Amino acid sequence: MDYQQNLAEHISQNLKLELTIEDVLKLIEAPKFAEHGDLAFPCFSLAKSMKKSPAVIAEQLAGQLGGDLFEKVSAAGPYVNFFLNKSKVSHDVLLEILEKKHHYGDLEMGGGKNIPIDMSSPNIAKPFSMGHLRSTVIGNALANILQKCGFTPIKINHLGDWGTQFGKLIVAYKAWGDEQKVKENPIKELLKLYIDFHEKAEKDPGLERQGREWFKKLEDGDQEALRLWKWFREESLKEFNKIYDLLNVQFDSYQGEAFYNDKMDDAVKMIDDSGLLVEDQGAMVVKLDEENLPPSLIKKSDGATLYVTRDLAAAIYRHQIYDFAQAVYVVGNEQTLHFKQLKLVLKKLGLQWSDHIVHVPFGMILKDGKKMSTRKGKVVLLEDVLSDSIKLAERNILAKNPHLQNKAEIARQVGVGAVIFHDLHHERMNTIEFSLEDMLKFEGETGPYLQYTYARARSILRKASILTKLDPTAGLKDPLAWEVIKLLIDFPKAVERAYHKYEPSIVSKYLIDLAQAFNRYYGNVRILEENAELQTRLQLVEAAAIVLKEGLALLGIAAPEEM
Repeated sequence: MDYQQNLAEHISQNLKLELTIEDVLKLIEAPKFAEHGDLAFPCFSLAKSMKKSPAVIAEQLAGQLGGDLFEKVSAAGPYVNFFLNKSKVSHDVLLEILEKKHHYGDLEMGGGKNIPIDMSSPNIAKPFSMGHLRSTVIGNALANILQKCGFTPIKINHLGDWGTQFGKLIVAYKAWGDEQKVKENPIKELLKLYIDFHEKAEKDPGLERQGREWFKKLEDGDQEALRLWKWFREESLKEFNKIYDLLNVQFDSYQGEAFYNDKMDDAVKMIDDSGLLVEDQGAMVVKLDEENLPPSLIKKSDGATLYVTRDLAAAIYRHQIYDFAQAVYVVGNEQTLHFKQLKLVLKKLGLQWSDHIVHVPFGMILKDGKKMSTRKGKVVLLEDVLSDSIKLAERNILAKNPHLQNKAEIARQVGVGAVIFHDLHHERMNTIEFSLEDMLKFEGETGPYLQYTYARARSILRKASILTKLDPTAGLKDPLAWEVIKLLIDFPKAVERAYHKYEPSIVSKYLIDLAQAFNRYYGNVRILEENAELQTRLQLVEAAAIVLKEGLALLGIAAPEEM
């Protein structure tokens, strides 16, 4: 049950003012201190229309509101404080969670509508670096949250598999490459060739020209250029999929930039036919002066297309194929201008669905205060970080629980979970300084802490061995249990807030709060003590475990039964 909604309806009916339930809902808040109640309604905004002081209005409302949902309703200055009926509410909440299990918190706002999510999108022939982690795990978490809200997410890995860099790579491979070395370790060798190219190009500018020429051959369908490009792409995907398998991230589409090669002419023609395409210093652009933005460059002076040309073609194609309710792009905040331009060009074309394109930006992962650069070889490989994290998890397991079954699998779940949670616990717009030490911490507000809390709950339930049906008259009044109950009530709201703000960290922070409350309860209450409340205490443990597991699943993190 949504207790805030229920309270808002009661208040709205009693006020008999032009104040909707939605208006009241916006005003209801949770007091900072438990002694002030579970919910509070401030009366400041009513003073003018009711021609009374907020304190008088609060006193009046407190006398009118009540019912079996509340143990007490009292006025405290300008606030009406509501104390929920702990026994009834805890019983109702536990029953709902145990009946719905992992469907608890499911929302129906999406109505099954499609939402393609452009995420991860690494560049072919380059290593999967820490720089690509954010788009991958934020995008995956958002897809899970959207599904929880009733939408149909479509995860698209828009691979960077086209562009001048492939001309450069072909030049480097033909000049210095070794086929056998590339076959043995494709990403490492291709990265080495890419770095070598840029180092040599600083002394020999002619290499840049050769790179452009080979990319032009690739665009024109030259057989040797195409053969090498396809080989680079296939070998890269094999390596990427090792990372995706570790992260347990799957995609519905791998249609990258190259997929839109035969679709860009139509997009350019549509712009040209609309009269928007104009020449500017030899290039073809769409002017965005009215919006105080630089022009959107559609074609270079040599006729080559750009990212925005491909993204225009991709957006049009995706709308035709998916008829989306929204199209989400999980791309770094340095591309904010690009997406503003993309939306405006589509809007100028009269495509009203452009309003439903959503850029979900995020801050960078920095190393020593600087952006990681593949070109300069300053890059931290995600595979290395995941490997180190898994090894650390293995060492911890051997030290603390050497007889644990499936040690290797649990170490993988814990090690990978630590890396994912470290990212998703930060608000996505924050810039993160790369620190392997911080990332691999297993104490404090971390993924392993949440996983351990879940495993502890499952251990309690195994010791209890059997759960009987909840006694309809039973409820928990214990203050520590009540803190857990209140957080369990808030799970659907946390999911909804995360959806509206495209912010997985809301779920991360919620789970930390729930785990901390549960561990306080566990540390102070003898849960398995034989008395009248035993079954209800076990129901609370079961409910907390269900929500912890579902919350971790939303973040893309596994919940081991034992640790």
